[in-house]
Amino acid sequence: MNCIGKNVATGAVMEVDFGAHIAAVRATTKAAGQYLAPGWVDVQVNGFAGVDYNSPDISHEEIARSIDILYSTGVTRFYPTVITGSPEDMKGALANLARAKESLGEGEAMDGFHVEGPYISPDDGPRGAHPKRWCRPPDPDEFRRLQDAARGHIRLLTLAPEWPGAAKFIEALARDGIVVSIGHTNADSQQIADAVSAGAAMSTHLGNGAHQVLRRHPNYIWDQLAEDRLTASFIVDGIHLPQTFLRVALRAKGVERSVLVTDASSPAASAPGRYKLGEQEVDLTEDNRVVLAGQDRLAGSALRMDHGVQNLMRFCGLSLTDAVRLATVNPARIGAVPKRHNGLAAGDRADFVLFRFDEEAKKIEVTATFVSGRRVYG
Repeated sequence: MNCIGKNVATGAVMEVDFGAHIAAVRATTKAAGQYLAPGWVDVQVNGFAGVDYNSPDISHEEIARSIDILYSTGVTRFYPTVITGSPEDMKGALANLARAKESLGEGEAMDGFHVEGPYISPDDGPRGAHPKRWCRPPDPDEFRRLQDAARGHIRLLTLAPEWPGAAKFIEALARDGIVVSIGHTNADSQQIADAVSAGAAMSTHLGNGAHQVLRRHPNYIWDQLAEDRLTASFIVDGIHLPQTFLRVALRAKGVERSVLVTDASSPAASAPGRYKLGEQEVDLTEDNRVVLAGQDRLAGSALRMDHGVQNLMRFCGLSLTDAVRLATVNPARIGAVPKRHNGLAAGDRADFVLFRFDEEAKKIEVTATFVSGRRVYG
């Protein structure tokens, strides 16, 4: 099979030959009115289209439906994300996702799982919308039970490194190939430095899951921004972070160490109303904020990846090339998504998105999505 489109990096038209993987990429003189890019990779998705991935009881049919809608936004690989909860609920959710991944045709898109918690700060602010009663210190035995329930599919873990024993815990996970990300933390400078030395490689939605008021310096946001060994993910929905912070943060991290995530929860791509996030209820407001029911505390987002790519250009002044990088090769590299690290290159998986692009409006319209060479949308 082949696919033709404009290269997002050069604007030149290219032709890609592929089966399940890319066989060859070459320049062509054929006409193309659309752009061709690697498919989006989102390493933090709590739910989508009314489906809560934190529920142990959600049907596989509903999971498949939510993935079909994700395809329409250009997503080709994603990490369903299970947040802090009871040991039973977390194991149940991971076991249900593992069965769905292995039995559904759409399950291939769930490349691995992200566990966000439960080893996070119980403090108001850093804890975000996670249930306080289930925040707890790192427990290697419990993590093994979670990984067993997930059938080995946990690939990314977010934790707060200020817990006693966190550095040794991080070392052990890193040795096993688990990506450890710092998040929902109240760590001091030394604790962050120790976590990075132990193998932590990422910051989860930096700038969120934090105190409303911080000391000027040092603080855990500055410390992570300044640490060149950490790649940082950002929620670029125009709600979670102001444009000024995003611009400064992207300058500090550079395009090469920045990642776009949606942190989408079950109300994403749905009508305003009440939904579930684990054991908690959340509301999608008329202005597209996801908040804990009856409160003003953010509880994930309703962001789509195609809109996130647009927002990187509109809010942060990134080029189309750089915005796409933050949604493709960067999350694949730091999130350990195999055979997606090189973009449109021979040997990588044939995960593509075709889209129209309005340069003036910075607007993307996804027209087709391919996963491992299969057209799954458009």
